[in-house]
Amino acid sequence: MKPTLLVLAAGIGSRYGGLKQIDPVGPNGEIIIDYSLYDAIRAGFEKVVFIIREDLLEAFREKFDPLKDKIEVLYAFQQMELPEGYPSTVERAKPWGTGHAVLAARDYINDPFAVINADDYYGPEAYTSSIEFIKNINTIGSPLPFALVGYEIEKTLSDFGTVSRGIGVTNGKDELVSIKEHHKVFKRDGKIFHNTDGKEEEVTSNNVSMNFWIFLPEIFPELEKQFRTFVGQNTSSPKSEFLIPFAVDNLIQESKCLTKVIRTDARWFGITYKEDKPLVENAIRELIDKKVYPTPLW
Repeated sequence: MKPTLLVLAAGIGSRYGGLKQIDPVGPNGEIIIDYSLYDAIRAGFEKVVFIIREDLLEAFREKFDPLKDKIEVLYAFQQMELPEGYPSTVERAKPWGTGHAVLAARDYINDPFAVINADDYYGPEAYTSSIEFIKNINTIGSPLPFALVGYEIEKTLSDFGTVSRGIGVTNGKDELVSIKEHHKVFKRDGKIFHNTDGKEEEVTSNNVSMNFWIFLPEIFPELEKQFRTFVGQNTSSPKSEFLIPFAVDNLIQESKCLTKVIRTDARWFGITYKEDKPLVENAIRELIDKKVYPTPLW
């Protein structure tokens, strides 16, 4: 078994205004993915697959091919154009979402794998906890055993605008009962709200997905089936997105998977808006000062 890290890095970053995936935040030009890979390698991940746009391949190879002596490195492309056999659809300005991005890696992954966003910092604990889960994942049995590293919602918000978050409901065993994507999430007067459907509502759950998931390869045929249905239902919706929480929630409701929430109070940070970058740079410097990371990193 070769534990694999799948890094979602094909997003355009429209709110950020540039290629935030490869924007330096460390003192020696390190980017957020560098710190994610460092944590993943020392936790025990042996392979990384980057999901990128094809036009980013040269930049990513220049950046990450030198790490091939530390971890196997592969690249896969998330295409806006769909393969033959899918329903016809309108032209799109961006890819089909995170669920489709995971599906783009189906020919590159044969072992249990974790999924992360390229522009999010999750902390070392998330990777060590994931490896522990992966070590036992094939002994858990059916339904399909998955996991989500869950963060405290207040620690995942931006001071500079609203965000989207997958917010889950759990049972007494820390298993997801449901998870839904909430949009325009923000904090006001000590409370957290969302405005997903044009109506402002308070968020009461504290089980938040930052897209750190653990899956078996058996998820790929399930994603394929769901994505075909999704495309057929959204041929006239050029901005619709097939998201991981949507796909996992469908599997939960069909009793096809059991998704454990691995809770963490670790510090999360990421770059959604340009104004977030100085905060991330300061956070990295603090971690270096605390000897969490060497400098230079590699």
